[in-house]
Amino acid sequence: MSEPTSPAANLETVVYDNRWASNFVIATLVWGIIGMSLGVTIALQLAFPAANLDTPWLTYGRLRPLHTNAVIFAFAGNAIFAGIYFSLQRLLKTRMFSDKLSAFHFWGWQAVIVAGVLTIPFGFTSGKEYAELEWPIDILLAAVWLAFGLNMFGTIFRRRERHLYVAIWFYIATWLGIFMLHVGNSAVYPVTLFKSYPVYSGIQDALVQWWYGHNAVAFFLTTPFLGIMYYFIPKAAERPVYSYRLSIVHYWSLIFIYIWAGPHHLLHTALPEWAQTLGVAFSIMLIAPSWGGMINGLLTLRGAWDKVRESAVLKFLVAAVTFYGMATFEGCVMALREVNALSHNTDWTIGHVHNGALGWVALLSFGMIYWMVPKMYKTKLWSEGLANLHFWLATIGVATYAIAMWIAGVTGGAMQLAFDENSRLVYTDWMQIVNAIMPFYWVRFSGGCLFLAGMLLCAFNIWRTMANAAKLEDDVVLVPALMRESRAVSVEIDKALREEGLGKKTNALHDLVERWPTALVGLSVVVLAIGGICELVPTIIQGAMTPRIASVKPYTPLELTGRDIYIREGCSVCHTQMIRTLRAEVERYGVYSRAGEFIYDRPFLWGSKRTGPDLAREGVNRPSASWHYLHLEKPRSVSQGSIMPNYPWLATNDMDLSSLSRKLQVLASFPMNTPYSDSEIRGAVDIAKAQAKKIAAELRQDAHFKDMKDLENKEMLAIIAYLQRLGTDLGKSEKAEAAK
Repeated sequence: MSEPTSPAANLETVVYDNRWASNFVIATLVWGIIGMSLGVTIALQLAFPAANLDTPWLTYGRLRPLHTNAVIFAFAGNAIFAGIYFSLQRLLKTRMFSDKLSAFHFWGWQAVIVAGVLTIPFGFTSGKEYAELEWPIDILLAAVWLAFGLNMFGTIFRRRERHLYVAIWFYIATWLGIFMLHVGNSAVYPVTLFKSYPVYSGIQDALVQWWYGHNAVAFFLTTPFLGIMYYFIPKAAERPVYSYRLSIVHYWSLIFIYIWAGPHHLLHTALPEWAQTLGVAFSIMLIAPSWGGMINGLLTLRGAWDKVRESAVLKFLVAAVTFYGMATFEGCVMALREVNALSHNTDWTIGHVHNGALGWVALLSFGMIYWMVPKMYKTKLWSEGLANLHFWLATIGVATYAIAMWIAGVTGGAMQLAFDENSRLVYTDWMQIVNAIMPFYWVRFSGGCLFLAGMLLCAFNIWRTMANAAKLEDDVVLVPALMRESRAVSVEIDKALREEGLGKKTNALHDLVERWPTALVGLSVVVLAIGGICELVPTIIQGAMTPRIASVKPYTPLELTGRDIYIREGCSVCHTQMIRTLRAEVERYGVYSRAGEFIYDRPFLWGSKRTGPDLAREGVNRPSASWHYLHLEKPRSVSQGSIMPNYPWLATNDMDLSSLSRKLQVLASFPMNTPYSDSEIRGAVDIAKAQAKKIAAELRQDAHFKDMKDLENKEMLAIIAYLQRLGTDLGKSEKAEAAK
């Protein structure tokens, strides 16, 4: 592919900025090694629980969200910006709009990542998946994203190329989509500098979170990399994109359909049925644009397959697009209700996510880096052999990981749903399920090690390539000046639209849209906003009118403290609090969860993975304070074979109640409207201490705790209070009604 050109009488000198694209490549590799190392670490912790080391900031519950943020925002984010900064200038034949904005964007993004590293492992987290960063960091992230947008759109509007190539359409959708998602999902009420509560609660928070979570995959891990695919595959293959018309259909259908699909993460839950049905329907439709993009990418290589055998770059790009097709098909299948009943909350979902994150995003990023670094540094790749070795390590690593998780997920899901000939649950002990899938955790660990080894080889290869170059210099090129259309030209275009056939007319109409960035942006905003508005607004209204359950009361001050500790320790990473409307779950845990139970939950804690059992009825099924104490302090002392980390510091850390009254005040204020009275707010600390004394008295009836001093002041009692509360506020009449 060669960038489209406009006829012009004069040539102009343009200097392409390579510095920041190179910096983003370096950051991609550095953060990639860190993120993949964290992934290998937490995989080992699941297979070998002793690897948690009994250290608060190194447990699985705290490292897992750090790993996801490092891979998504640090590794993939920097790869996105590297590809955009390199390709955008060459497609538009102009330098980036502002070198200062480029610098602010780069350093600001690294600052956001470092802030996450310094907060998430130490328990400062919102508790919302893929959006754990607390509100000050969210504000910084928004400022950096705005700077990136200003730089990108400024570059587009001062372009020397009239038409916007397809890659740029996807870059625009990325910026618009992420801005919309980040603002919508980050509506919180601050309590302290690093503590806040979401404005949404219960089913509202659940839908907003998975509208954000699923579409973060769409607009951070899909659309920007599709733009990169549309630029780098034709460049590396030296062939034009297979179908311009298919790329038009691909773009508009993808950004319209994707935004509706988030509710498929909440099937069989308390979410309104109509929202679940929409999620299923649009998830199935999503296969069409997704595979359209895959076909367009692969068929671009028609006649160039000999190059694929010889080029490590093309091997990575072809494998990435193939994994994209596999992952999108898998996602559509998993959105079917019957399949979702088996797959959801299991390791199958983990395998699916890594098919996309490693197979699609990472492999495409590696291919891009191997191609663009030698171009920027005007030298050859240091070792084509190492790049080929990296390809096989990465591909085998991803395949090993995915296959292990598929087997573990299907096995675990089937065991959870299994009934015997007498219609009784076959596996009543959760440890039976854990023990059955443990061997596959070791296989996953080995696959992760292979992928990390390839990542290290890539970093070494790129470092040697850069070191062999004299120095990094900007590219100086001569390009035609952009000629503005005259009135006469516009008249001719209109005439052509009226005279051409329908197929050509479609392309010609879109040709006009590509000439006007404002029109392209405006239409993209409308297409993106439709799905979000149609799903979120009715759900927020419906959530506000959720029928109240008389016995459901706000959390007591001590229970609220315990809930915040539960979130801090990352317990919701492994435990759900949502009993789905499936017979097996009702038999195992109790009556299915109802929308009215969650009206005071900020954030919601329905979870997305069951490494341990569901806890929605934990206070009913296991009310003993002494059991919870021993289980939290040393899980394997009461649950043989458990892979849960030890939490001994909960027994030694004093509760921090300094902001407790402020928490209740925030939750009671508009728009939260949690019914805490003024006396409860003022006396929150005394109320919490009084409840802690009751739990301490219950514990001291057990000889193990009889002589423990200062027991009532420890964090352990707060989290026990929260666990004892779960499920107990569903009254008898409501339980009987739900059981029907």
